[in-house]
Amino acid sequence: MEVSPLHHSCCTWLPIRSRFASISPRMIPRVSSGSTRRGRNVCLASFSSETLIGSRKEDGKRRKALNERDEAEDLKEWMHKNGLPPCKVVLKERPSYDERHSAIHYVAASEDLEVGDVAFSVPNSLVVTLKRVLGNETIAELLTTNKLSELACLALYLMYEKKQGKKSFWFPYIRELDRQAGRGQLAVESPLLWSESELAYLTGSRTKAEVHERAEGIKREYNELDTVWFMAGSLFQQYPYDIPTEAFPFEIFKQAFVAVQSCVVHLQKVSLAQRFALVPLGPPLLAYGSKCKAMLTATDDAVQLVVDRPYKAGESIAVWCGPQPNSKLLINYGFVDEDNPYDRLMVEAALNTEDPQYQDKRMVAQRNGKLSVQAFQVYVGKEKETVSDMLPYLRLGYVSDPSEMQSVISSQGPICPVSPCMESAVLDQLAQYFRTRLASYPTTLSEDESLLADPNLNPKKRVATQLVSPLRSFIEMKGRSKNWKMHRQLRSLRITERRVTGSSCIREYNVHNL
Repeated sequence: MEVSPLHHSCCTWLPIRSRFASISPRMIPRVSSGSTRRGRNVCLASFSSETLIGSRKEDGKRRKALNERDEAEDLKEWMHKNGLPPCKVVLKERPSYDERHSAIHYVAASEDLEVGDVAFSVPNSLVVTLKRVLGNETIAELLTTNKLSELACLALYLMYEKKQGKKSFWFPYIRELDRQAGRGQLAVESPLLWSESELAYLTGSRTKAEVHERAEGIKREYNELDTVWFMAGSLFQQYPYDIPTEAFPFEIFKQAFVAVQSCVVHLQKVSLAQRFALVPLGPPLLAYGSKCKAMLTATDDAVQLVVDRPYKAGESIAVWCGPQPNSKLLINYGFVDEDNPYDRLMVEAALNTEDPQYQDKRMVAQRNGKLSVQAFQVYVGKEKETVSDMLPYLRLGYVSDPSEMQSVISSQGPICPVSPCMESAVLDQLAQYFRTRLASYPTTLSEDESLLADPNLNPKKRVATQLVSPLRSFIEMKGRSKNWKMHRQLRSLRITERRVTGSSCIREYNVHNL
């Protein structure tokens, strides 16, 4: 929003800018802005040399191949042959909602596990990192700092490896990524792969714009791919004639990027060239949980998983996905966590740069830890705390009397006078903003609830509805009344009243948390 000064005794409505939160997730790296079984289950893929995901036609052939070639080697067997020590997990599968796709594989406990048990330990020889791909940590750091994200480099490497077919050491792992097809726990692909008609499910949500922004970022990454080929000696020597943008069309790279995005792991306490890794038996075979505490961790010679809770044999094993809101979980992994404590709405407010007292207000805001353009994170279940933090900032924007502004600047508290009219204008502004946001959704909250009750609802529409419903519930609650339950808010914020000479009522509040 832009918060402008209050003129005379009447209060004008001012726009608020808002968008869903965008965080720096622990498990998913940025998209460069300069450029994004039962016993022995078989997982043979129709292996097109073009993409890590493959078309739906290819996927149908893949499913048929699974039934015809039971002798094929599965991922876990390949890993054991190449150094994976005995572990306490098995690969199981669940059916896909779409018969054109293969079943979803997932990692489950092979026996009862207790807190602190090591479920598996994947040796570094079976982990894909930029250090392994580029053969030089300096080149890896240079590329990912100035040109490309780690995801782009890893996706390019796996596309080259896939062109080699069964000659590639990574054939079984790439085949498994093909089978998963970038799908999350609900067998839903990232919205980056949805059609425009499917993206319409997200209408009213900032996530729709984020999907387009991420796709544009991936396109910029694609345009820089040849830089990797020329700078990375290991790639140049291994694939001397395959210039990336000539070998792979953009849509193919985008599919590979999304597939890698769904399974990359952010390792801690390792070098820059090793921090983002592809770990067989890791995601997307592992489930994600917002409240889970288990993480894949790097040791001297392996990446291991220590479970954070007991598991029964056959139960799906989960790891923490980082402090990501549901919008990021959907874009990155294709699922929504309805019990996500990190889900939030971002309301972005800005002081009016045309305000004659803008510089003074900017100084006061900075003194109290706020910016001239400030993002307020509204967490589901913690709305009151955010509003308490937001209102003083909004009030500051409405101060118009120079003497009142000087009082704010020189106050020891600091204490700022607030008139009833100003308070009404601030709350009216917020209420109007939330009503406007609510009107942007094509369906009502009750209609969404009816959709979610339908067991046959399209899974993409289900996750999209699950994404917007909690935040819509908050918006509807706050936008329902004109004054947004003003007196209750004032009382909860502990704003005291005092009578002064004349008929007006002055409320004082501490702007320490401005």
